[in-house]
Amino acid sequence: QVQLVESGGGSVQSGGSLRLSCAASGLAKAYLLGWYRQAAGKQREFVAYVTNDGTTTYGDSMKGRVTISGDNAKKTAYLQLNALTPEDTAVYVCNARDQMVFNYWGQGTQVTVSS
Repeated sequence: QVQLVESGGGSVQSGGSLRLSCAASGLAKAYLLGWYRQAAGKQREFVAYVTNDGTTTYGDSMKGRVTISGDNAKKTAYLQLNALTPEDTAVYVCNARDQMVFNYWGQGTQVTVSS
């Protein structure tokens, strides 16, 4: 059973930074860990993911302001968010794709950016 534990959300002023973490347990050797976000009244959108071999992919929503990294030994992904604006306020949700097939979702962590 795959379990995801997210941390690092919170409140920050515009222009600030946050670092989110997603620690996974129960993953097989081949996997990806990533983040999506969902603002109130909007659809969920892809932010970034990292695979077990360190390959990263970014969505358009935060490209240039976000960096994802992974620690394969800890099965943990880190999402560094920079130059945040109030439009980045959302629930950020961790996603794991075990064996590149089976999808799992975390509970989400709130990021609030004030102007």
